[in-house]
Amino acid sequence: MNESHLLQVGLAQISPVWLNKFKTLEKIKNAIVEAAHQKCELVVFGEALLPGYPFWLALTNGAEWNSPIQKEIHAHYIRNSIQIEEGELSDVCKLAKQHKIAIYLGMIERAQNRGGHSLYCSLVYISEFGEIKSVHRKLQPTYDERLTWSQGDGNGLKVHPLKQFTVGGLNCWENWMPLPRTALYGLGENLHIAVWPGSIRNTHDITRFIAKEGRSFVVSVSALMRKEDFPLDTPHIEKILENSPDILTDGGSCVASPDGEWVLEPVVNKEGVFTAVLDFNKVLEERQNFDAVGHYSRPDVTKLIVNRERQAIVHFTES
Repeated sequence: MNESHLLQVGLAQISPVWLNKFKTLEKIKNAIVEAAHQKCELVVFGEALLPGYPFWLALTNGAEWNSPIQKEIHAHYIRNSIQIEEGELSDVCKLAKQHKIAIYLGMIERAQNRGGHSLYCSLVYISEFGEIKSVHRKLQPTYDERLTWSQGDGNGLKVHPLKQFTVGGLNCWENWMPLPRTALYGLGENLHIAVWPGSIRNTHDITRFIAKEGRSFVVSVSALMRKEDFPLDTPHIEKILENSPDILTDGGSCVASPDGEWVLEPVVNKEGVFTAVLDFNKVLEERQNFDAVGHYSRPDVTKLIVNRERQAIVHFTES
């Protein structure tokens, strides 16, 4: 689209090749090409899609202490997580540059600055020029996620220009946290990206609420996961399948307008790249009567302080 106030977005609601980063990357790359063919200027993928959400924890007694089963599956997860510093997203970046399409990608990061063995649920923004501009590590893993994901930091609480829009994003239940949302609002966010493992139970309320609160467009993108999507070569697959429902996540990807109305209603139990056109003028119209960090704020009374330092246990100084 040539008009700078219009943005075509793609919601890539796909399933991973669970805990197989190489095959999942191929699906992601195919979805990027499909989004580009649909003239999308931004494509978004669900939380932890690469290489997949840790469903095994709820299905195999993940909290059992010192369990060989949990250790073996966790080791498999580590091996299939992503080390950005090793160039494991380079092909994705090349596609972004080739097709001039920005990307938000939910992935499991094996962070070298934290020793290279702990895992973070990260949301990566890649610009239309193929550059990684932010890596947001989920601040607080939810429930059993804490058995495999580590706590992130504020370094990735950043926004990015995209045509007339300013885009930012959060992972899953971070979207329920008012202070991280406020941090992004304060940076000028008017297109909010919310990524989820699924399902519609997560997206159908909070998507419209954030849109009304922020007077912003909100794009919620989820993955799909069905019992048949578990690869049979996964460690302890028999135990996983024994307790698995037929549908673990049903999607629910959707888009809300700054007035809280649907641009794209939640899509359930369907795989594909779904598109919507966003008009920046709607942001300006809805800010007339409410702006949470602008004319409707009182910084003399309440104010937020954000620490964006990338956290690490060791800081080296050279003589």
